[in-house]
Amino acid sequence: MASRLLEDVDAPPEVCCTPVVAPGITGGQAESLAAVFKALADPHRVRIVNLLANSPDPVCVCDFVPRLGLAQGTVSFHLKKLLSVGLLEREQRGTWAYYSLGRDALDRLGGIFSEKEA
Repeated sequence: MASRLLEDVDAPPEVCCTPVVAPGITGGQAESLAAVFKALADPHRVRIVNLLANSPDPVCVCDFVPRLGLAQGTVSFHLKKLLSVGLLEREQRGTWAYYSLGRDALDRLGGIFSEKEA
């Protein structure tokens, strides 16, 4: 399965890169940003992002289970939410999926709070 980048999230690239502080944010832009914020509005997902941000290599879904203290199905659910908004990249290796942060997506996400266009 190919990963989706933040710019591919149900909106043209300019929607995801429009700063929140920009005047006249459209309904579509707000909806796209809200989907990303909603995905990050769970403590387990924030921990997943933190674990990936501190890992030099992609992390197997099986390695999240003991770190988060959650069942494998629950971890997969949270990973899918983050993947769907383009914050993660997924690589299939045999029967296991490995995840990493989409660094470009995080850079664009950080630019959302800047007064300059990203």
